Amino acid sequence: MELIVILYLLIVSLFEFFLMGYDKKRAREGKWRVSEKTFWLLAAAGGAAGGFLGMYVFRHKTKHVSFVIGMPLVAVAQLYMLSTMNWF
Repeated sequence: MELIVILYLLIVSLFEFFLMGYDKKRAREGKWRVSEKTFWLLAAAGGAAGGFLGMYVFRHKTKHVSFVIGMPLVAVAQLYMLSTMNWF
């Protein structure tokens, strides 16, 4: 069971990480963008760690206070919940 949970979180985090890079590329090109709502929904679904990492790797959304404060808070909360799960 724990392997499934960890794989799920890893996949969602990787998706959010790469989506940050994709959205940054689209922003530079002046094209259609990924909505902030999508980033927050993925973060809430377990991808906050990937979103937080993607923010700083791609230098994306780092001027948005809601992302700078919110994304690490959600990531820490998710990591805390993962660490306190009863794996038995």
